[in-house]
Amino acid sequence: MDPRVEKLARTLVCYSTRVGAGDNVLIEARSGGRELVRALVREVYAAGGAPFVRLTDSEIERELALGCTEEQLALRRDADAMLMAKMQATIGFSAVNNDSEFSDVPAERAELLARVYDDPMFDAIQKNGVRWCVLRYPTAAAAQAAGMSTERFRDFFYEVCTMDYARMSAAMDPLKALMERTDEVRIVGPGTDLRFSIAGLPAIKCAGDCNIPDGEIYTAPVRDSVEGVIRYNAPSIQDGFTFENVELTFEKGRIVRAAANDAARINRVFDMDEGARYVGEFALGVNPYISRPMRDALFDEKIAGSFHFTPGMSYDDCFNGNRSALHWDLVCIQTPEWGGGEIWFDGELVRRDGRFVPEALQCLNPENLKS
Repeated sequence: MDPRVEKLARTLVCYSTRVGAGDNVLIEARSGGRELVRALVREVYAAGGAPFVRLTDSEIERELALGCTEEQLALRRDADAMLMAKMQATIGFSAVNNDSEFSDVPAERAELLARVYDDPMFDAIQKNGVRWCVLRYPTAAAAQAAGMSTERFRDFFYEVCTMDYARMSAAMDPLKALMERTDEVRIVGPGTDLRFSIAGLPAIKCAGDCNIPDGEIYTAPVRDSVEGVIRYNAPSIQDGFTFENVELTFEKGRIVRAAANDAARINRVFDMDEGARYVGEFALGVNPYISRPMRDALFDEKIAGSFHFTPGMSYDDCFNGNRSALHWDLVCIQTPEWGGGEIWFDGELVRRDGRFVPEALQCLNPENLKS
């Protein structure tokens, strides 16, 4: 076995989900990655826990989604929730070779799947206090999407996934404190001039506990405070379609205009429900090893020098009142190569062209986070 797989499994079990004696741990893998599953099983046993494994396949899940009914999904949800209620931790990953597998699933079926199964299951994990972590597995398709050779992508994957996340967590403390005493945020850049409030909402550090790779700190805007326009410059896959050049205009927190390479399609996404036209998350990306889009939100939302401004559901631990079946992490990169930009907190320049300006935050600049 590749020793990097064993190191990743150890990180997931011992750091991310903190498995201890007597813990039940559900390991979920989709479409491959059996080597990692085996390594995770060994690490859970070594930590004194009891591993449980569920293997699924994206092609089979697509076939199920094409004909799913609300009653069928509710039964599946209830059965899976019974199992999850017995778990103390869960680790899930996918080794999908086709990110467009669900592109021909009708929108109403995709919405039904999200509303009846996916969202309630995530809520159950959170409400039951289950420690969780999700990640990808390095595949040839992921390498192709990232514009890398398979070998180079695999090397990159293990480098970014096994970095020193404890060091990152400590470096995030000053930014967390600053965000929690900030009222007004202003973001400017090419095609972007946006204002909103984050007053009274917590800032949550993400440093390898729930996502691998990780590297963001998030809060949420006061729901009705968002005003202005934002132009995202990272491509984003939603419902199997790659959206590019997304531009959103906000009034009183609501998306009143949405443009992209397929305007009709993106407006169908935002018409999913009322909450889909409001924002549930604002986050700054700081992972020093991720510098450009991978066409995978789990990586792209962590890009150093980026931020994401997320239409849809707000997380329970930073809840701004917005509920939706959508949670779409749209990313804007502000490094010079991507057009630059500025982020201001209460009139203080916090980040320019992707680099933190205040001395107390410079520990989050890439050269200071790399091992």
